Amino acid sequence: MTSNTESTSSEDGSTTDTDDTDPSDEYETTTAPGERAVQMTDEDGTHVLDIDDLAPDEIASVLDRAATVKAGEEEGRLADRTLALLFEQPSTRTRVSFEAGMSALGGTATFLGPGETHLERGEPVRDVARALSRYVDAIAARVERHETLVELATYADVPVINALSDRAHPCQTLADLLTIRESVGPLDSVTAAWVGDGNNVGASFALGCAITGVDLTVATPAAHGLSENVLDRADALGGAPTVTNDPEAAIEGADVVYTDVWVSMSDDADRDEKLADFDGFQLNESLLSAAPDAAVLHCMPAHRGEEIAEDVLEGDRELIWDQTENRMHVQNALLLELLNG
Repeated sequence: MTSNTESTSSEDGSTTDTDDTDPSDEYETTTAPGERAVQMTDEDGTHVLDIDDLAPDEIASVLDRAATVKAGEEEGRLADRTLALLFEQPSTRTRVSFEAGMSALGGTATFLGPGETHLERGEPVRDVARALSRYVDAIAARVERHETLVELATYADVPVINALSDRAHPCQTLADLLTIRESVGPLDSVTAAWVGDGNNVGASFALGCAITGVDLTVATPAAHGLSENVLDRADALGGAPTVTNDPEAAIEGADVVYTDVWVSMSDDADRDEKLADFDGFQLNESLLSAAPDAAVLHCMPAHRGEEIAEDVLEGDRELIWDQTENRMHVQNALLLELLNG
């Protein structure tokens, strides 16, 4: 009841050990590249651990409903519904977008932040999953290790949503796709470029593009590319992205150019070494001259002056704040689809 993913380099970290049985072993072997592991109509509950846990028609349904939510035309409500926010990491956008979204739909979000549960004192993840399932209608988890999500999904009786892990960020991808669709054009007519680190955000975006028909080129330093697992899955889903180490070639003629931080929280110890690998990958006006009409995306927070220049982030090209807002709308739509149908 989970998706098949490969570890990438962003937002990585440690988590509490549980027991000798690792549900991720089953998770890694039961789903072939491109095979969907869950359905929204799954009678046992749906878990969205990566974007390819949703079929093309389900993604389209979420995006359509998100547009309706954003326009103030959604009639569905989440009254008397409770969402648990289980977060092992600090958060601004993710926490507030879920909390504000649940409130807007008449529901309640209960936040459990770092140090606020017994997970850090050694309580098994499976016990937390079982307990929360007796109290809430869904769980959105922001975790250091994707395996924690897998175990939550294995033992929870309610839907589990990945609010960010070291391997994937499906809610961000849904927001990205909605932003592109509403500001650039139909997804299957869009050319996009990812420039920077082949991290968790980039991995989910590559899969989302494959599913929806976005023509994607990924430019990363040789040592920081997307994993073979992600590329294989994208290929099975509709088409692997073109891969290059040349950022200028990647963005030439692109409609959208997307970047993310090069150094995540877990990489601080290797910061200087890693930054040296990304020389020439900054999104600045010089590089973007190869795509004069391209819109710019960034999932935020940004390291201004590293992966993106200040004037680009603050300039006329950016769709970043639409992207940020759209996190709430797509998450609301996803929750409505999961809980109300």
